[in-house]
Amino acid sequence: MKKKYIPIFLLGILSLQCTQPTKMNDYTFVENKGGPTLGYSESSGVKIITVDDLKFKDLNKNGKLDKYEDWRLPVQERAENLASLMSIEQIAGLMLYSAHQSLPAKESGFLAGTYNGKPFAESGANAWDLTDQQKKFLKEDNLRHVLVMGIENPEVAARWNNQMQAYIESLGLGIPGNTSSDPRHSGQLAGSPNPEFNAGGDRISIWPDGLAMAATFDPSIVKKFGEIAAKEYRALGIATALSPQIDLGTEPRWFRINMTFGESPELATDMARAYIDGFQTSEGDAEIKDGWGYNSVNAMVKHWPSGGPEEGGRDGHWAFGKFAVYPGNNFETHLKPFIEGAFKLEGKTNEASAVMPYYTISYNQAKDGTNYANGFSKYIITDLLREKYGYDGVVCTDWLITGDEGKSPGDFAGKPWGAEKLSIPERHYLTIMAGVDQFGGNNDKEPVLEAYRMGVKEHGEEFMRKRFEQSAVRLLKNIFRVGLFENPYLDPQESKATVGCEAFIKAGYEAQLKSIVLLKNKSTVLPIKDNKKTVYIPKKINPSVRDWWGNTIAETEVIPVNLDLVKQYYNVTDNPQNADFALVFVNSPHSNSDGGGYDKEDRKAGGNGYVPISLQYSPYTATEARSHSMAAGDPVVDPSITDRSYKGKSTTVVNTKDLNTILDTKAQMGDKPVVVVVNATRPMVFNEFENKVEGIVIRFGVSDKAVMDIVSGKAEPSGLLPVQMPANMVTVEKQKEDVPFDMECHTDTEGNTYDFGFGLNWKGVIKDARNQKYIKN
Repeated sequence: MKKKYIPIFLLGILSLQCTQPTKMNDYTFVENKGGPTLGYSESSGVKIITVDDLKFKDLNKNGKLDKYEDWRLPVQERAENLASLMSIEQIAGLMLYSAHQSLPAKESGFLAGTYNGKPFAESGANAWDLTDQQKKFLKEDNLRHVLVMGIENPEVAARWNNQMQAYIESLGLGIPGNTSSDPRHSGQLAGSPNPEFNAGGDRISIWPDGLAMAATFDPSIVKKFGEIAAKEYRALGIATALSPQIDLGTEPRWFRINMTFGESPELATDMARAYIDGFQTSEGDAEIKDGWGYNSVNAMVKHWPSGGPEEGGRDGHWAFGKFAVYPGNNFETHLKPFIEGAFKLEGKTNEASAVMPYYTISYNQAKDGTNYANGFSKYIITDLLREKYGYDGVVCTDWLITGDEGKSPGDFAGKPWGAEKLSIPERHYLTIMAGVDQFGGNNDKEPVLEAYRMGVKEHGEEFMRKRFEQSAVRLLKNIFRVGLFENPYLDPQESKATVGCEAFIKAGYEAQLKSIVLLKNKSTVLPIKDNKKTVYIPKKINPSVRDWWGNTIAETEVIPVNLDLVKQYYNVTDNPQNADFALVFVNSPHSNSDGGGYDKEDRKAGGNGYVPISLQYSPYTATEARSHSMAAGDPVVDPSITDRSYKGKSTTVVNTKDLNTILDTKAQMGDKPVVVVVNATRPMVFNEFENKVEGIVIRFGVSDKAVMDIVSGKAEPSGLLPVQMPANMVTVEKQKEDVPFDMECHTDTEGNTYDFGFGLNWKGVIKDARNQKYIKN
């Protein structure tokens, strides 16, 4: 325990101090000589106990100092004491992780909530007030882990945090809330059609994410991001990050590959380690003990044991993508970012504090002969993760694995893969006995209590009480270590000054620049430094797509970049004849937001429903696909389908018109240069247009400004490809889902091959320490 505690999350900020400490007025704070400052709400009924001239919070209001209230004791001892005092109902609530919340709640749909029975607009409530639903799950269900997605602004987040903490401080044992978030710092989130990954609303520094960060090939940038992002998270009241996603990106068609660190086991391992060290480590006066402290954010690394090798590239959020397959017998390679990265940190926190298994069934990998999804699998969680690799942190399911699935494999609903025929309480029991501690997306304690009763019937009450306390200790340690028991309260003005402050914004932008990859630069067309040049930027068709739940978003025609931004660099014309060069902004080929691979209409017409996922713009027929799928099975919703092969079927990506835009622009420009700017979410086939254009710049979700700084020469490109770019769809079909670096790559007119580690700067092909260290093997 550090002798001095300054309750400000800006300490140890790598010389990036954004604001000075200010006094918080809404709550009571008590300083300890040689110990932490305590923060509490007088309205909660908590009193201060003095022992040996030191101050402690009487959280359970029993008038004496319990071990869990004694900040001098080790975290393990405090957690064990508190777990022993908790009822089974309280532990069951601790094992819940809420569904996504919005501040304020929406009036309908995914993030809906009410205030005194009324929607927000009619309620007269403040944006930071607790909803009726939040009060219920916090009080009646004893839930203490809340997932927050939409946030109106940092001040609202801080005020909501304070209200939430004061509310639950008044209940029972006074266990503080542990708020969490999916990734919030990626530029691509702002326009994402997938709300699960759209953190939206709050002003925050913008950084590369996933493949973009991997394209820097620089773990030190990732660590710096983690250090800054953790401070912004703590200023928002967030103490757990549902990240990083370190699945190995070996299957190029998988739509979540864009959130990974690519297909190199070595690069993904180093990036994972740096990310978690940055998030979890506090230094100086911000440190409490063993690297943990008031700047620390628990990292929930995902998805054990990797969701990367999805058969055919389909995704496990839907029944049509429930299987991960290993045709190359490469299961062990996918564990490397976890066991050599996330579980072997350089910093003092040693390992990621939490792990999330993926939805998928790691097909035929369990030595006990079962084919349960990872969250249900005793082999995957206990035998492998806990016993073989010695992991004793929190294991939390991915969201809604215990819920019932939809009416067809293409419906977005519960994801009980491998346990489809069990009841909801039976799935909870199976999960607990597999070694899991927490249920993502569950607000209701009753199925957990029913699972407890099942366990008592089978193993006896002493056994089940011990099993529940085991999970409680793991969960409580993550709350103790970051100082929330001593002071969970925020100063809203400090939060406002911290989140998205100038120094953080600048650091994020510099990282964005380093993530952009220059693929083609024929006749050194780039950079175009002359600001008197005139550029033509064609409009772009945003195709009609389905959102996360199957709702249709209409097609629109848009100008793909802010022209006021472009005018800071060049003159702009809407007539290609008057232009000196053209910039064509497109997205990589993509299917609907479900990632593709299943068509309900094909199933209704008598097919099996399974269709190809294409990485090219033109229509594609899968003549070289597997004749028979490696895995299949929908025992409840579609038991007749025993083969998921799509060989011979055709598909067309939703943004096929992007290719027309490129080719039409080149025809209009004639001999004048055309530079294509691709916003890529996964690998793609370039052979449809590469030989027609002079320049290709690829970004992975970073800002238009960063692109313009590269094109204009204000910054030099230094990014490298974190994945292979296939020569054609034949090589995509023939590659093995679990094997990295097994595709034939595209070679362009300049003789360059778009392989892992390739990138250009103004001098030519980049050959430096980064792509010498991270090589294909």
